[in-house]
Amino acid sequence: MARPIEVELRQDWAATRDRPGPLRRALLGLGRFCRRKPLGALGAIIILGLLVMAGFAEWIAPYAYDEQIPGARLKPPGREFVFGTDNVSRDIFSRIVYGARVSVTVGFVTVLFGNLAAAALGITSGYFRGRYDIVVQRLVDAWQSFPYLIIILSLLAVLGPGLLNVILALSILVAAAASRVIRGATLSVVEHPYIEAARAMGAGHLRVIVRHVLPNVTATIVVVATIGLGGVILAESALSFLGFGVPPPHPSWGSMLSGSGRTYMYSAPWIAIWPGVAISLVVFGFNMLGDALRDVLDPRLRGS
Repeated sequence: MARPIEVELRQDWAATRDRPGPLRRALLGLGRFCRRKPLGALGAIIILGLLVMAGFAEWIAPYAYDEQIPGARLKPPGREFVFGTDNVSRDIFSRIVYGARVSVTVGFVTVLFGNLAAAALGITSGYFRGRYDIVVQRLVDAWQSFPYLIIILSLLAVLGPGLLNVILALSILVAAAASRVIRGATLSVVEHPYIEAARAMGAGHLRVIVRHVLPNVTATIVVVATIGLGGVILAESALSFLGFGVPPPHPSWGSMLSGSGRTYMYSAPWIAIWPGVAISLVVFGFNMLGDALRDVLDPRLRGS
């Protein structure tokens, strides 16, 4: 007769043997996410398509973004040109594919820099509080009191148009808006007993922030960054539409709407329709994915 300790060891070994591996657990979690959040899964598919277009534009696009095709001026969508051509005989599908690279670069780099600055401001402001918190929040309030478009246009009027300047201007706005949300999450975290326990054990401020505060606000940072990506891409398109974005001949969805898109709106509407559809799909995808991640990562909404 087996002893109790041997029975427990056998049961533990059987449970370990039947436990799925990391890849299978990831696939099961992905399938569960798709069943519970179908719109979030649809948004993830749209974003994946955007990343594929940006990364493999040279292989996906049949033409270069600035290649003028002889005898193909203002061709409507068809078998030869899927999205048609513009007024200077350029393939619109190829320009939209290359324009995804601009949107991905501006969106992800801006959100990365902006949320790094927002995390630094929000976490330190919510952790230290006191006079430092008052000064930082009053500066953020003053910055947010101005209309966003006026701030961006003023910065770009000083810096000039260009990809790097657009990223810098948008990063400042993202940092100001996201720091308030991250500060609120930090204020709720620092009230927990384990923060006091870490301080009582002699942990310094940096260790408490890195080991205890930052991991507990990471979910908030991820959700804010995901939702903010759609807004940043929309803002970049608006700046390109106004002529302050990426300079030509590099394609940008906003500039495609502004130039020939407005001029030939009635005679060749496909020039403006397809860039508008691309912008709408990408913003929709990021918003749906951000909402789904918020529901999954927020413990207050996880049960619903």
